[in-house]
Amino acid sequence: MKYMLLIYNDPTREPAYGTEDFKQMMGGFFELNTRMNADGVLVAGEGLKGIETATSLRRKAGKVETMDGPFADTKEHLGGYYIVDVPDLDAALRYAADIPSANFGTIEVRPLMDYNPAG
Repeated sequence: MKYMLLIYNDPTREPAYGTEDFKQMMGGFFELNTRMNADGVLVAGEGLKGIETATSLRRKAGKVETMDGPFADTKEHLGGYYIVDVPDLDAALRYAADIPSANFGTIEVRPLMDYNPAG
């Protein structure tokens, strides 16, 4: 089953770019990527640019409206994601627990919809 591991970070709590703590955090991401690839579970994963680069879109009465920034104003920002293909939720949670951002943010684990089930 495929799960998306959504990585939410609180920018006031994450290590500052260029510091030793930042390098250690990034090393943790690289180690996790390597392990998930070796385990054959990594489908995709990317970091996202900052919320200041986001554009949100809505359609109202047939017209498209766009606005700068994310839809929700929260302390934690969506900073990246992984998609993993694992047997069950417990396996997804084990990988999610190893995401370095879990130390200062939140990892949301959600199953992906399967619109083409076999059988």
